Amino acid sequence: MRKSFYHYLLTFRDGQKDDPFVSFANHVYHDHGFPKLSSNYDEISRYLELNGDYLESMSIFDQIWDRYMQEMSVVY
Repeated sequence: MRKSFYHYLLTFRDGQKDDPFVSFANHVYHDHGFPKLSSNYDEISRYLELNGDYLESMSIFDQIWDRYMQEMSVVY
């Protein structure tokens, strides 16, 4: 079974505070409404556009999504 995007993102938590991926991961960890079981780009993107005021730019999400897709395709 593929790891959800949320679980992948949590691997970035508690790194260097000035890293935008770390900041994103730490905020998502505290966002109780985030779709934690989803691996669907549209669902997560839509959620972040409406609720992700902690995200500086959607390009950060797109960058980490690309890494997620690359790493998950290697693993699965």
